[in-house]
Amino acid sequence: MSRFTLPRDVYHGKGALEALKTFEGKRAIICTGGGSMKRGGFLQKVEAYLKEAGMEVELFEGIESDPSVETVMKGAEAMSKFQPDWIVAIGGGSPIDAAKAMWIKYEYPDTTFEDMCKVFGLPKLRTKAKFCAISSTSGTATEVTAFSIITDYQKGIKFPIADFEITPDVAIVDPELAHTMPKKLVAHTGMDAMTHAVEAYVSTANCDYTDPLAIHAIEMIMDNLVKSYNEDMDARDAMHNAQCLAGMAFSNALLGIVHSMAHKTGAVFADLGAHIIHGAANAMYLPKVVAFNAKDPTAKKRYGVIADYMHLGGSNDDEKVKLLIDYLRKMNDDLNIPHCIAHYGADGLPAEQGFVPENVFLERLHDIAANAILDACTGSNPRQPSQEEMEKLLKCCYYDTEVDF
Repeated sequence: MSRFTLPRDVYHGKGALEALKTFEGKRAIICTGGGSMKRGGFLQKVEAYLKEAGMEVELFEGIESDPSVETVMKGAEAMSKFQPDWIVAIGGGSPIDAAKAMWIKYEYPDTTFEDMCKVFGLPKLRTKAKFCAISSTSGTATEVTAFSIITDYQKGIKFPIADFEITPDVAIVDPELAHTMPKKLVAHTGMDAMTHAVEAYVSTANCDYTDPLAIHAIEMIMDNLVKSYNEDMDARDAMHNAQCLAGMAFSNALLGIVHSMAHKTGAVFADLGAHIIHGAANAMYLPKVVAFNAKDPTAKKRYGVIADYMHLGGSNDDEKVKLLIDYLRKMNDDLNIPHCIAHYGADGLPAEQGFVPENVFLERLHDIAANAILDACTGSNPRQPSQEEMEKLLKCCYYDTEVDF
């Protein structure tokens, strides 16, 4: 038996924020990030609409990018004091992911972070509050997914929390919020969405319910991402829908080792002064993983189907895989994303000399590979890598060398 789970309601299109006026409850806590939602006036609208619905409202602001375990615990404490029956998270993936983890701790105060990370092992939520997610970026799709990514900075590892219990009750996908995104964020979140769709389509958990969502998302991203990056706002609106469809696909079909490697390289070099931004990591690793997975006959065939829907040409699956890899690399060029860790600058842009020195990468390679293999996303990858293969694959992602194994 398989399961397909989405939010109970998805409000989409311009003006979708107004759905908040119809919410029923006594108290709502709004969780948000660093200030872009306030500067754009969206936070004030959310607060006003919830008050119009007759609720007392409290704010939990300042959730950082790549939220920490400590932030989750602080937010849960604020919820415990305020006792909301609605948790409303607005912003990019970080505040929504953090709020999901806060929700678990609020409902079950004795739960530890380690408990949260047991894959599909959470107790029943909604005993105290329902959850509404409002996305402002066009990539993570956490507003419709059963996932949250929280960083344990003591270990330098990003941990995915995966359970259908944390799928939001309501998602609001209002494209006006995405108009505030700077270009680099458009690029990185857009390639995160592309990775979601491609990995969902070749995942071992793909099914008839997820395939159409993944394929249509790929078509939309192909048509709109670069235009959105170049400030075409109609394309920006389309990308907000595309990333949500990709999220619906991967939340149910799961992901693969592009995400496993992105999770385990993201914060592991933080002591050098920067992170490898999640979407950029996905963009760099995706072409390498396509080449690696295509050694599996079923995956190769499915990559061929993706190439067909993208109208890339090719007379057989080997040619189609090559054309798909070339297309993804060209997208990275068009979006000013580096091709490998060696050329990944501290600002997330291409650099002659990246911020991760070769000797540091090689010193940490064994542990990064071991942790990537243990990541929750690895189990549904079409080809299961050994420790040696994962190390070789990560080296290809560092040096931008051919995957021939």
